[in-house]
Amino acid sequence: MFSIGAFAKYGGVSVRMLRHYDAVGLLRPAHVDPHTGYRFYEAGQLARLNRVIALKEFGLTLDQVGAVLDGALEAGELRGMLWLRRAELESAMAADAARMAQVEARLRMIESEGQMSSDDVVVERIPAMRVAELTAVVESFEPQLVTPVITSLYEELWSRMQAAGLRASGAAVAYYEKPEGPVTVHASIPVDSEPAPVPDFSVVDPPEVEAATLVRKGPAEQVIPSVQALARWIDTNGCTSTGPAREVTLSCPHCGDHAVTELQEPVARR
Repeated sequence: MFSIGAFAKYGGVSVRMLRHYDAVGLLRPAHVDPHTGYRFYEAGQLARLNRVIALKEFGLTLDQVGAVLDGALEAGELRGMLWLRRAELESAMAADAARMAQVEARLRMIESEGQMSSDDVVVERIPAMRVAELTAVVESFEPQLVTPVITSLYEELWSRMQAAGLRASGAAVAYYEKPEGPVTVHASIPVDSEPAPVPDFSVVDPPEVEAATLVRKGPAEQVIPSVQALARWIDTNGCTSTGPAREVTLSCPHCGDHAVTELQEPVARR
């Protein structure tokens, strides 16, 4: 037999943890000295300890670990529990990867500050147009919040336009409104006629505007450096924003890194 200190060493855990496992009935000592209260363990108990640690690191609670080891769970229940935990871990990994991508994008943004030439920005007169659109509300302008919402809106809008017999007459235009609080996201597609019958989407007429524009290539999640470059140009050139910012999809062969969009910021001279 081993003392609790020796067993903790061989098991790679702390004495305090072994005492806790004893207290909750998860791993009882093989023997307790009736006079001193010292705990002693057998080598064969390392196998149970290893399983306790493995299941605990997998995310199960100590009660769940005990139920698994003592056979209180049916195979189907255990399988469901493990699949659920797997899904939770995959979701957490995806969230961590997304956060890492945001950090890397922000670092690239910092490294490239001031490197984009003002010659890349062009002031254009954007004509009035008629668009079919769907809208949704997101908490902020963060790309990781906006991108999945705008993507879903466009998929639904295309489907509804087809059902209404309406065809696109130009490139998709997304625009964003934030008078106060959350951001209203507009997924819109130019059309040249009214749908019939009354559709389950809006048809609106964005007005003609003069806009500072910037063409960029890359995924929507990495748009912020270009947005900031446009903002610096607007400020440097004595302009002010006069309306909702727009994003026109110029090309999207499978999107991602291949997407080409034009940022349009309606402006006026101060």
